[in-house]
Amino acid sequence: MKLNLYPKILLILILFLSVACTHKRNQSDKPNIILIYADDLGIGLLGREGQKIIKTPNIDKIAREGIRFSRAYSNMLCAPARASLITGLHDCHKNRFQITGGGAYINADNSNLNKIENNISKKLSPASDDQVFLGEVAQKAGYTTAQFGKLEWGFSSTDTQLKRHGWDYYLGYLDHIRAHGFYPPFLFENGKIKKIKGNTHLNCAKSGEPETPKHFKERWDMKGKEVYSENIFMDSILHFIDSHKDRPFFLYFPTQLPHGPVSIPRVHPDFINDDRLTQIEKEYASMVKMLDDNVGQILLKLKEHDLDKNTIVIFTADNGHEIYYSQRGRILKPYTNMETGERFDNYKRKYYSELAHDIFDGNGGRAGLKRSNLEGGIHVPLFVRWPGKIPKAKVSDRLVANYDILPTLADITGYSGKLKSDGISFYKELIGETAEEEHNYVVYSSFLGPTLINSDGWKIRAYLPKNVFELYYLPDDFREETDLKEKFPKKFKELKDKLLNACDGNFKNGLFSY
Repeated sequence: MKLNLYPKILLILILFLSVACTHKRNQSDKPNIILIYADDLGIGLLGREGQKIIKTPNIDKIAREGIRFSRAYSNMLCAPARASLITGLHDCHKNRFQITGGGAYINADNSNLNKIENNISKKLSPASDDQVFLGEVAQKAGYTTAQFGKLEWGFSSTDTQLKRHGWDYYLGYLDHIRAHGFYPPFLFENGKIKKIKGNTHLNCAKSGEPETPKHFKERWDMKGKEVYSENIFMDSILHFIDSHKDRPFFLYFPTQLPHGPVSIPRVHPDFINDDRLTQIEKEYASMVKMLDDNVGQILLKLKEHDLDKNTIVIFTADNGHEIYYSQRGRILKPYTNMETGERFDNYKRKYYSELAHDIFDGNGGRAGLKRSNLEGGIHVPLFVRWPGKIPKAKVSDRLVANYDILPTLADITGYSGKLKSDGISFYKELIGETAEEEHNYVVYSSFLGPTLINSDGWKIRAYLPKNVFELYYLPDDFREETDLKEKFPKKFKELKDKLLNACDGNFKNGLFSY
């Protein structure tokens, strides 16, 4: 009798192992996803976008071996950009994103951590049960999710928020004020304080601006500055990939780089003897270079584990270029026309790199910088690499918003739930299929007022302090030099009506404040 049981037990065991192996194989068929979110990286800082001084071969590799979106947009400032990214919503609605103030965790320790979090939470409305966030999309589709680096909500965030947003694991800062320094005495890991031995500055050794002999001396006084934050994040990211190579993961890397104030452990060899650059410019260029090196480390780690072809790498930025290397006689903040001495107002006197003497031309010849609704503030790089799925060196002129990434992630991961989003998935564009739907327009707020860009390349921007609206045709005028509202009144009215509708009936909903 007992002998007759052995074949049955063996058969059951074989079937169990078969099901288990099939489950693992089906899971591994899902592509891993890595989203690298650069901070204040002007589109003109990349070699693929025309940068002449700083070489960025690893970031360029993503574009060269994948798809480059030539008409990608994001918000003009970090906090609304991150909120749009993780909610899939634009920032001109009547019910605005709730943006918390920064600096809440400057004096945080284990004794007051709960009190700090409670104080932040009191200022925020709980997320509705039906709202789905970026990490949550992947999490509910069976992915392990992780975030490393800068926080992803407001100017101060909480452990409760990050877990609600769908992160199984996170390591980084929880407020922007501390994230402006690169030598944190502590970071946060899944709600716990993680102390960093050798770092003693409560403000994370935030540097001073503009460049002066005093600020240079402070910056290079390395007392209490032993461990650079980006090195911590990279070590953790590479370890995460090592540890999760057998299951699908979504890794979100909102790096600090190259957001200032300028801080770098050493000047990169590429710039040490570059006589074109001042010392502070060499240091800033080294921050961009470190970002590119970090991208290279991630790509190499994927290849090491044979994950290269089954991992989608998305590279983009939160907003346009910002100057962190201001120096008397070189380039000035507040931003000043170095030929006339007049300050730029981004209305009658628009910022351009050549007038400001920005040697890097970080906005790629466009008007404006971060915080403006000009192209230099909201036009961002977007490259996606997926070997074998995305053709090499593909260029798409599809109009894309950062709030498209959430529905795109839903398509990639196979998420089957409902989404409330202003975004439209560009997944089919990635794999070469005909898209069923595209944007008629994208819309963003700014400190100047809202702006709208339509699929044909027409753009209307508001300058609400003067109650002025301007009309541009970007295919012929990417520098926004010729206002066409008088020449094309019907087009102007059409876009102004659409912009008002997008702002839920009030243009002031597109006037950013916090």
